[in-house]
Amino acid sequence: MSNCMNYPDPMQALRAAIIEATPKLNQPELYQQWWLLGTSGCHLCDDAENILMRLQSVQPLSYQNIDIADFDETLMLSFATSIPVLLTVNKRLDWPFSVLDLQQLLSEY
Repeated sequence: MSNCMNYPDPMQALRAAIIEATPKLNQPELYQQWWLLGTSGCHLCDDAENILMRLQSVQPLSYQNIDIADFDETLMLSFATSIPVLLTVNKRLDWPFSVLDLQQLLSEY
């Protein structure tokens, strides 16, 4: 998380740390997407993805699945007990969340 201090907004700093840990996210077309943080074998993460897919069936929405196992230990541990976590460009939504919560995020987006 070496570059996090350059960002006045905590969400920008968090997303920068995740991009640093997951270089495949360092693409301009992915910056505006929602990111679903989780890991394999996490049934709550599967539930969160199912909720996102239900919303996608009625609302255009792009998101990226991000496995926290790819993060360095410090960043991974910061999410280990709170996944699944949904990050938008400017909001963090911790589990549990519903389709209504996601619709509210979209209205603020």
